[in-house]
Amino acid sequence: MNYITIVGVHQFFGTELFKVGQTLYGIKEPDNVFDSEAIKVVTESDIPCGYIANSIHTVAKGCHSAGRIYDTFDDRCSMKVLFIVKDVVIAELLPQG
Repeated sequence: MNYITIVGVHQFFGTELFKVGQTLYGIKEPDNVFDSEAIKVVTESDIPCGYIANSIHTVAKGCHSAGRIYDTFDDRCSMKVLFIVKDVVIAELLPQG
């Protein structure tokens, strides 16, 4: 199982937007000036709500970084929220296909 950490939620709507069991989507942002492996996280309504962590300082223990999963899907992936802890969200990357 591939777990990921969603960070930067405070720059959007905070953790109030997230619910355990919720389906979210990751969208690659290859033109992101800060991270060429950036994966933006959006809701089912395409509302931006965070990014998949890609730094040793922000990836929760036991989770994969954005860079580690970047090549495992084309442009969009789906994930399910498992935990909401303080200002981060832990989600499971769902099988693609």
